[in-house]
Amino acid sequence: MSAVPDPGGGDFSRPGAQGYAAEWARAARRLGFVPLSADETERLLLVHTVRLARALLAEEFTAAPAEDVGRALVEAHLTEPRMLDWSLRALGDRFLARVLPARADLPDVTARVAAMQGALAAGFARALRDRTFTQQERIARSAWQARDAVERALRDSEARFRAVFTGAAIGIGIAGIDGRIIDVNQSFADMLGYTPEELRQANVASLFHADDAAGMWEMYQELIEGKHDSARVEKRYYRKDGSVVWTDLAVSLIRHDDGRPRFTVAMIEDITERYELQQRLRFQALHDPLTGLPNRTLFFETLGRLFHEAGPDQRIGVCFLDLDGFKAVNDSLGHDLGDRLLVTIARRLADCVAGQGHLVARMGGDEFVILVDSAEGIDDAVGVAELALAAVSAPVLIGEQQLAVSASVGVVDCPAGETSPSELMKAADTTLYWAKAEGRGRWAVYDPERSAADIARSALAAGLPAALDRGEFVLHYQPIVSLLDGRMQAVEALVRWRHPELGLVGPDRFIGLAEETGLIVRLGEWVLGQSCRDARAWHREFPEQRLVVSVNLAARQADDPAIVDTVADVLRRTGLPAELLQLELTESAVMGTAGEPLRSLHRLADLGVRLAIDDFGTGYSNLAYLRRLPIHCLKLAGPFVEGIRTDGADETADHRDERIVDALVRLAHALELWVTAEAVETGAQAERLRSLRCDTGQGRWFGPPVPAEQITARLRGEAA
Repeated sequence: MSAVPDPGGGDFSRPGAQGYAAEWARAARRLGFVPLSADETERLLLVHTVRLARALLAEEFTAAPAEDVGRALVEAHLTEPRMLDWSLRALGDRFLARVLPARADLPDVTARVAAMQGALAAGFARALRDRTFTQQERIARSAWQARDAVERALRDSEARFRAVFTGAAIGIGIAGIDGRIIDVNQSFADMLGYTPEELRQANVASLFHADDAAGMWEMYQELIEGKHDSARVEKRYYRKDGSVVWTDLAVSLIRHDDGRPRFTVAMIEDITERYELQQRLRFQALHDPLTGLPNRTLFFETLGRLFHEAGPDQRIGVCFLDLDGFKAVNDSLGHDLGDRLLVTIARRLADCVAGQGHLVARMGGDEFVILVDSAEGIDDAVGVAELALAAVSAPVLIGEQQLAVSASVGVVDCPAGETSPSELMKAADTTLYWAKAEGRGRWAVYDPERSAADIARSALAAGLPAALDRGEFVLHYQPIVSLLDGRMQAVEALVRWRHPELGLVGPDRFIGLAEETGLIVRLGEWVLGQSCRDARAWHREFPEQRLVVSVNLAARQADDPAIVDTVADVLRRTGLPAELLQLELTESAVMGTAGEPLRSLHRLADLGVRLAIDDFGTGYSNLAYLRRLPIHCLKLAGPFVEGIRTDGADETADHRDERIVDALVRLAHALELWVTAEAVETGAQAERLRSLRCDTGQGRWFGPPVPAEQITARLRGEAA
């Protein structure tokens, strides 16, 4: 504890006064809350102790100082009741013993102490009462000030609300829970064409638009029943003159203090211009800008909604239409005339199904689609397709140009439960492709089996590159046998696809796909390389056989300027003598060849490679041109050989085909060409071909196509 300042002189014990003050301070802190620190409390009470001591020792005694001490205790916030009790008791014997030990014989000291105790208690009580009165007065004054502030704020709020309500640019209306309009501002009245007085006599239900009255009233009922506190919708209102105004409506529920609905406040904004703009933008987004027809977005929205609402057995039909040769119109007559033609066709299509409930849309370019309400099945869809074709086929006069137009239509009709919008349109697109492939101005109906075949074909085409990379292709070799002595002189390499799921797939299923996709070049190079490697192995083991390997060369390979380098490189890498390689080309690929392809054929012949024309006689042959080609062999087409029969079924046909074969063999020999007959199936055919001096033959009679190992085994048997 810090030193307590000397209270000054006096006929009493200063150490005793300090001790008494310290004890008094400890009692104060022990008995209740003291807002002062310990030192501050002790110094304060030491001052009061000295005042009490001097009052007791005064010659003219007065208890007033004790009353001042009691008041000072209250002012110091030492107001704990037990503090007063301790102070009064301690002012007796303890005070005399500690503070005035030398003046215990003071006359009337007991009476003086009692008087001072009473005065201290009185001062304490009066000060406490005065403070209480002061606090009550302050509280009362604050309450009045707060009430005045609230009333003033309420008046200000009411004034602000009235200013907002009256001057707001948006409409504001107040209605009771029974729907009766209590008040509206001028903007609300102007928006609907009424006066505020007229609207105060109305019910909100009378303003609802006929098309949404039920839903709006239901929403309003839920609001006034307290199920919702607010709602916001875009809705129409009738104006007084009967016109319609579109609004953005926000309604809020105002409740009593106990939560019961009291009234509703509606704020309404006129959005008619914005709504009309939105409708124009939506129309533009969902309609073709050139023809005005629904576009593909609106079509698919409608189709999706139809599927969603249709039962599983309800039939949905589509006619997918594409103009024939429209690109030629654009290219020759210009895009402006082409656009005018599209507008005319679009109008005709819309008119031809008008009143039947069908949707006509432009999908893009010269493609249109008709969504058919096909209650009667495929007949309805076909009928619509025929109407559309008839409408399109009528001559079109644009300016001074009269155009003859036709179209192709893919027709699909099936129950909603068996397909989906995307599958339906995929089928329609496929069927349109079929119609175009069959010629102009016709329709085709979707065939699931044909589609499955097309899908399988597309799957094969897609799998070709990976199959080649994975080594799934294999070669089989068909013997080519001398008709004179029966010795195997050559083999034809025939490619097969060992498909992981379909098994061994013949070339008739994938060679055409390889040509369409361009993979025939890579596949042909692989066939060439593998067949030369196999032929080199046979030549190494059976050099005396001089077995020739014959490899088919696709038209695209023959036209490739690099074909000569490719063949030369394969021969160099495999070590196969060039004269043991024969390249077969189809008659159509060779006849009429000129320029670089013709030079390539001569360069191949210069390498020492044999060249043969496959399926000779099936196309138009320019015999004079044939003399210019470096050809070594003609392979007679199978149909001529098949016509050579000895069963007597058709003697005329037999002799005619035989005479054709005889003429072809004589022609080939006149040109110093070797002749091979294909598709020899019987011994009788082989015998007749031998008598006609045909050189070699191949076909089932001489052996089917087999893997290279079986050719090796056959060679070993002959060698033995």
